[in-house]
Amino acid sequence: MLTDQAAVADSVAEAGTEAGAEAGAPFYRAVGDEAEIFRAAAGGGLPVLLKGPTGCGKTRFVEAMAHELGRDLITIAGHEDMTSADLVGRFLLKGGETVWVDGPLTRAVREGAICYLDEVVEARQDTVVVIHPLADHRRELALDRLGTTLSAAPGFQLVISYNPGYQSVLKNIKESTRQRFVAIELGFPPTEVEAQVVAHEAGIDAETAGALVAFGGVIRRLDGSPLREVASTRMLILAGCLVAHGLSLRGAVQAAVVQVLSDDPDVVRALGELADSVLPAPPTT
Repeated sequence: MLTDQAAVADSVAEAGTEAGAEAGAPFYRAVGDEAEIFRAAAGGGLPVLLKGPTGCGKTRFVEAMAHELGRDLITIAGHEDMTSADLVGRFLLKGGETVWVDGPLTRAVREGAICYLDEVVEARQDTVVVIHPLADHRRELALDRLGTTLSAAPGFQLVISYNPGYQSVLKNIKESTRQRFVAIELGFPPTEVEAQVVAHEAGIDAETAGALVAFGGVIRRLDGSPLREVASTRMLILAGCLVAHGLSLRGAVQAAVVQVLSDDPDVVRALGELADSVLPAPPTT
């Protein structure tokens, strides 16, 4: 295990920061053809559906592509109380007058921006259907309260995401919605790439990043695991940030990974013992 971590650390050190090297560019390391698919979809004005586990980098991927394409990005977090007015807009009282205020989706349509609707399955189905005319050949948004229809400005692109692990009979994307999108599946990156991401984002050395990724990989490979989720790349970055600010590696893993994954005392204890067996021993004083 330690030999594997050393190899990962060497790879991280050699790789440097190839992606995101441009000043201000979001750091993202492509691991497949996701960037090529997104570029082609953007060129054709086609909507994109991103699917993948929690914390695997879906949002960062969209940020990186928006930066590369020179497009503004408007992000909307899906939730069960979201209404169509939250997306499209509503009339509000301002200074004693009733004025129309565009919602984030309408702003993106007017400005030719990328609109990213994160965790779309959390939104109500009657809200999601608002995006249908934008996600086909019409590229239009109906503003019923204004009695008008907006055509999407050049550059507008609709991107939605969801976690297939949360699929259920009650929370799923309708086929009538899915079939309007080009799908890109994202997962946790390979060990060497993930270590590069963790090292860069957390500001830690390659060896520590390699140890965190090794621990995350062990959790993901557990057979018969009672965990609803596994250790995500996001969790490993948070643990790395704690290390960067003075916490021990073991303490960081306990706070950012072990305690977050479960509230069950037996599971927490088992994960702690797993951490002790996988992580390098702390230096003796």
